[in-house]
Parts: sequence; structure tokens; C-alpha cells
Amino acid sequence: MQVYISADMEGVTGLVGAQDVQIGGQDYQHGRVMMTEDVNAAVRGALAAGATRVLVNDAHGSMRNLLVDQMHPEAELVRGKPKRMGMLEGLDGDFDAVLCVGYHSRAGALGVLSHSYMGHEIEDMWLDDRPMGEIGFAHATAAALGVPVAMLSGDDAACDEVTAWDAQVVTAPVKYARDRFSARMRPATEARKAIADAATEGVRRAGSRSRPPHTEAAATLAVRWQSATVASQLEAIPGVSLRDSRTVEVAGAVPQLYRLFGVFMRVAASLTDQQPYC
Repeated sequence: MQVYISADMEGVTGLVGAQDVQIGGQDYQHGRVMMTEDVNAAVRGALAAGATRVLVNDAHGSMRNLLVDQMHPEAELVRGKPKRMGMLEGLDGDFDAVLCVGYHSRAGALGVLSHSYMGHEIEDMWLDDRPMGEIGFAHATAAALGVPVAMLSGDDAACDEVTAWDAQVVTAPVKYARDRFSARMRPATEARKAIADAATEGVRRAGSRSRPPHTEAAATLAVRWQSATVASQLEAIPGVSLRDSRTVEVAGAVPQLYRLFGVFMRVAASLTDQQPYC
């Protein structure tokens, strides 16, 4: 049983603002501790369910957030960037389950630190005309690789979002959104227990449920940017077309779309003052 963990930061226990999750923020170093502890709870849960290998991908911002010397000793870590598959770097069909730790809801949702990959730069995203953010894209990509998303932790909005995509995903809400930068928190020890229990249950369910079929079927990704300049420049990429002055679309197999979207973000970052922080 091989388990893959994609670790974001905005949905981590106790964190509610940019100062908690961005390098240079006054509480960022504490946020790194909280993130590492949430991930370790998921690792413990996966191992309790019989995982023989756990690979963790640091998937937030610089992708250098998790404290290496405080990581669970039985977890492998993918750290740093660039990564061709970004938040899913290292995931392939050999894994039996994906756990998403510290995830957040998509742009426009009333969830803690809600956004889609680039804060205010991306206004909306669709996969085959279904609205999505980081949760939906990760779920669809993992499914296309033949690996189920088994568990997700984050605020209640993130948990509701993944359940709408797949009711079989076990969720661990660690906070309850009051607004985009405020929430009611679960006590840290209680939240970590919820993460570990959800990871255990999710991995166990993944071991007994039918795996999604690996597929190369074509899908259509559309992204609406705040800036028409970004859309105009992306249109120069072969296969990319404009729906309107700020919305680009492209068709292809979902894993390839996920990788191409990483190129989109790098182009957008070169044209704006906003770096992807996921």
C-alpha cells in the first residue's frame, strides 16, 4: 500500500491569514510548524492503515515549507521547485491513495484563504465546464492516473468542495470559516486526531474500493484571468485558444493539462507582480 500526500498550507490547523502562510509573514515560521504537524498526523494515519510507503509533496508556494528535521521519520519528502507536476509532483499509478492535507476552497468560495493557485490573478477555472479550483483539479488528475483521492483536510468549505466532487473522500475539517480571513478553530490536538483518523479511514477504504480507470481521454480546461494580457500571451501556446478576452481554453488528457497549467502560471507570473502560491 503506497500513499501519496499533497500538502498545502492555507487549510492547515490554526492558520487564517497571509501572515500565516507567506514567506516573510510575521507568523509564517509558526505556520510551518503547524503545517508539519498536520502532515505528520496524516502520515501516522496512513501507516496505521497499513501503508508501506508514504511520499509527501510540499505543495505550497515556494514548496519549501515543511520542516525537514521535524517530519515523520517514515515519510519521504519532495521539496522545492520547479516541479513539472507542481502540487502533484511524484504521483503516478503505482500509488494506492492520495491524501490532500491543508487544502482550501476555490476562488470565489467563502472559505478560509480561498483562491485558485494565484490569489487574485485567476478569477475562475473549469474542467469540461465544471467549475473547479485546486481541489477539483487534483481530484481529476489523480483519477486520470488511476489513483483515488482518499482523504482531505482543510476548513469546512474545502471539505464540502471535495465531497461535491467525490462523496467517498473522507474529510477532516480543522476549522470552520467565518469569512475569508477568519474561522472558528478546532483545538490543535483534536484537529490532528481528526486528520490521523480520516487518513486511516480513507486509506482503508481505498484498499477496498474500485480504483478509477487510468484514462487518456480528452477534457477541456478553461481559465479566466484577471488580466487580458495574460490570456493574450497564453494564446501563443499551440492548442490554446481564447473564449473571450480574458479566458483561455485547451483540450487534452487531464494529467497533461495539469502539467500545462503549470506553464500557464509561470507565464502569468512573468507578466504580473503575483507569484503562484497555491
